[in-house]
Amino acid sequence: MSSVLRPAVSESEAEPDTRGVETSALAKYRPISNHLAIAPPVSVVIPAMNEAENLPYVFKTLPGWIHEVVLVDGNSTDNTVEVARELWPDVKVVPQQGKGKGDALITGFEACTGDIIVMVDADGSADGHEIVSYVSALVSGADFAKGSRFANGGGTDDMTLIRKLGNWALCTTVNRKFGARYTDLCYGYNAFWRHCLDKIDLDCTGFEVETLMNIRVVKAGLKVQEIPSHEYLRIHGASNLRAVRDGLRVLRVILRERSNRRALRRRSHATMLTAGRGEVS
Repeated sequence: MSSVLRPAVSESEAEPDTRGVETSALAKYRPISNHLAIAPPVSVVIPAMNEAENLPYVFKTLPGWIHEVVLVDGNSTDNTVEVARELWPDVKVVPQQGKGKGDALITGFEACTGDIIVMVDADGSADGHEIVSYVSALVSGADFAKGSRFANGGGTDDMTLIRKLGNWALCTTVNRKFGARYTDLCYGYNAFWRHCLDKIDLDCTGFEVETLMNIRVVKAGLKVQEIPSHEYLRIHGASNLRAVRDGLRVLRVILRERSNRRALRRRSHATMLTAGRGEVS
């Protein structure tokens, strides 16, 4: 997997047949800015259910250099799928068999063919122009690029005081219990190398999937870089997020992962003691 940075070269600047192999090698790099080009293909996963009105705003900000868009349709009753295909003719539509955001994301991840995967919500709250920052962090050495509304340069138009306090409390708990340094916990705009999925083994179906990912990348020892991100208001429709209900689900995930970590330590300690006794003659 390549993570080499190369300057983008326009067609007018390239020398057609004088550089031989070098020209051929540059052809595999896709320009993402005037100064940067990458080789790894980027997949964008968008879980959506009845988001036909919002998709035009979402797709309008997606950069043209991405490798593929994977839309996971949660059994929409409007024309979400038709709108997506009209906006992005090559979109890969994957029907969701289960329920919940976590289930939708896991389904989308399995369908991706890119080396880098970006998670984007379908409600218009995420700005696709920020994807370049996430990808740049990954090709520069990070394993997981985590969006943060509270990092310097980030912001949010869509959080009540109660949700901010809840997010702060849960984030502080994760930092203390798992040795993380997050400034934001419950945010769904993230990107990562596809190989990370082998190390975090996602197994939840709801909104708490983002917290689970954030915890398990730390437990796996992966390199995380926060990316300042601005969260905008949902453009159309109502969110399925419920602060108290989903906050409790997030808390249960934190407690479960903490319990699993302690159990793993106990088993590891017991194994060491058993091995030590076995060595005594």
